Amino acid sequence: MSWLGLQGRTAVVTGAGGGIGQAICAALATEGVRVILLDRDTDRAEEQAARLGGGALALRCDLAKPDEVTEAAAQVDAEGGADILVNSAAILRPGTLDTLSEADWSAMLAVNLTGYLTASQAFGRGMLARGRGALVHIASISGSQPQPASGAYSASKAATLMLSRQLAFEWGPRGVRSNCVSPGLVMTPMSAGFYADPEVRAKREAMVPLRRIATPDDMADVALYLASDRAAYVTGQDIVVDGGLSQGLMGLVPRPGYA
Repeated sequence: MSWLGLQGRTAVVTGAGGGIGQAICAALATEGVRVILLDRDTDRAEEQAARLGGGALALRCDLAKPDEVTEAAAQVDAEGGADILVNSAAILRPGTLDTLSEADWSAMLAVNLTGYLTASQAFGRGMLARGRGALVHIASISGSQPQPASGAYSASKAATLMLSRQLAFEWGPRGVRSNCVSPGLVMTPMSAGFYADPEVRAKREAMVPLRRIATPDDMADVALYLASDRAAYVTGQDIVVDGGLSQGLMGLVPRPGYA
């Protein structure tokens, strides 16, 4: 028997086709969880579902379109409902705030924030009715540390942290937990371009106390824990998974005799 005790449960993962989403789906499936993969790219989600097996199901779902979220939830509920929801979908539209268009701002919030609420409501209703469930939201250290030239990304992730805390407070008495995972520097298809230059990668690795860039599996391990009963008394929390990067601010302050 697995230490996590997740066998036989059903998990919905939004943004399942992304780097972190794929890793989370694979980790859940390894634990005997039936995975429902939601993504705008149906082909990519279906390919992943076929690899996972175990009754995995791919559904087209754009979190920016509430009707698609509602339709996906109805299908999942008809098959017994979800025990776990992992909100992993996200988009990035770079830009500085002095030039960022309202359209790009709104597009990012529609997926990265409002979409998380919509999915939590749609898949959480069954959890609330049954008196048990776990929500895991992929946030970012950018939600606590402003990331320049990234448009609404930092604002959306900061709001995700508070959304999760509020869900934890409101839904905890009804048996549903809500927590966040905040990745630091992670090698994913979306971020791969940042590491194409070996010099840039080396400088980034040097900033991280553990001296490496994270993999999606590093995030999946923590999401798996939060989804399981091993975290039964953990809610409203943000687990930062950044190799210590966010603890390095004071190391940048010059002081005599310290290089």
